[in-house]
Formats: sequence, structure tokens, C-alpha cells
Amino acid sequence: MSDLVLCTIEPNGVARVSLNRPDRMNALTAELFDDLIRVALELKANPALRVVVLHGEGRAFSAGLDLDNFKQVDDPASRIAPGKLGERTHGDCNFFQYAALVWNDLHVPVIAAIHGVAFGGGLQLALGADMRLIAPDAKMSVMEVRWGLVPDMGGMWVLKNLLRTDQIADLVFSGRVVTAPEAVHLGLATRIAEDPLDDAMNMANSLANLSPNALREAKNLINFTARNDRSAILQRESDVQDELIGGPDQREAVNAYLEKRAPQF
Repeated sequence: MSDLVLCTIEPNGVARVSLNRPDRMNALTAELFDDLIRVALELKANPALRVVVLHGEGRAFSAGLDLDNFKQVDDPASRIAPGKLGERTHGDCNFFQYAALVWNDLHVPVIAAIHGVAFGGGLQLALGADMRLIAPDAKMSVMEVRWGLVPDMGGMWVLKNLLRTDQIADLVFSGRVVTAPEAVHLGLATRIAEDPLDDAMNMANSLANLSPNALREAKNLINFTARNDRSAILQRESDVQDELIGGPDQREAVNAYLEKRAPQF
């Protein structure tokens, strides 16, 4: 087990997951992806988990794929060798896609705290979170075209739910760098935060006090909404509410409010 991804869990179930290659601005390697998936699956199996905060140590969230990876392209055993990426290693995902999208699959809110830069694969990793808080001076880029590539870590699947097609084309074709205000305006980032990590942890601690069942079903419903049509969404809303209303968590949420005390879930 390496230390490329660090994870600490607070007693209230808030997990802080940190990319830990600060000397390389958290550039992504196959080994770091291994650690991301390992940590995510451990968290997924933890029944006490309430919220996840994802961030990068050092000067940046992530500068994207470590270009040293391209030295392995001609190695048939490499996971980026031509023809390997089409292999579905994790459900409908390949290895690299899953490292980003597994955070979307967690049944708890995941908040990305972005500082410095989130470029290329680093941006796609951030897109796997439910929300992205970004520092005022941080920058984002769908940068793959600069290396003769396209976004391939699930970025296209997420972007279609965030941006218009022409906006996606602008970013993907050009690989241009966008500032934090433009990132929020476009929908790449959720909002600007003076201290993204501090704000994300404060948000996580607030969410950890809410009904875990309601948060889980809310996330499931949000994801379902992004993937389905009106009729299916309306039915799903009703089905989920039927499961929640009158349940112990929902009753406790109301009773705690009426009794002016902290809920106990």
C-alpha cells in the first residue's frame, strides 16, 4: 500500500481524501489511480461514512496526467497501451474512468476542494464529485487536446449534464485554461470559496448532522435525474419519498427540529 492517497475519517463520519504527490502538483499515475480506487472502495464499504471531501496536498488539486506515463505507451503490459482502454475493468468503466467516477457512485455527498489547478485528468477527477468549491485564483482546463488526446476519464459523460454542447466543444477543442469565475459561470465549478478546503470541511460537518438515509436517497435521485427522462424522474421522486416518509430518520429529523435539539441518527 502506498501513500499517494491519504484518507482520514472523523468520528462524525466525514472523510478527508488527499492526493499526495505535492512535489509533482499531484500529477496522476497508474499507482495513484490504484490508491484512489482502493480508498474509494474502502469508504464505500464503511457504513459509518457520511460525507467525503476530496482535495490535493501542496500547491494544486491536480495538474493532470503525469506525462511520464506516455513512456509506457509502447509497453504491451501497460494499462495505457493502445487497445487497453477499451477493456471494461469495472462495470461499464475502464480502470481510469472508474478512478474518477467511483466518487459519483458513493452513496454519500462528495465535495471537491479545488486550489491551484485542476487540469486534464485532474479536472475529470474533480468532476466525479457532487460539488466543486474553487479558490478565487484557481484555474481549470479540459487540457487533453494539448497532448493529442480527448477526455477519457468519464469527463464527457459528466460534462454533458453541466454544460451546453457548444461550451463543451469550446473547452475540448481548445484546451484553454479558464479562471475560477468563468468555471463557476460555465458550471465546471459550484462556487468560489476563499479557502476551499476549510469551506468544504465546514459543509461536510454540517451535512454529517443530517439524515444519512435522506442524503443517500437525495444523491441517488440527483444521479437518476441526470440520466433519465421526465416520466421516469417523476416516478422515481415519488418512489423515493415513499421509502423515506414516516421512516425512523425522517421522524427523528422532524422531532429534533420541533424539540429544538440536535438529531440523533
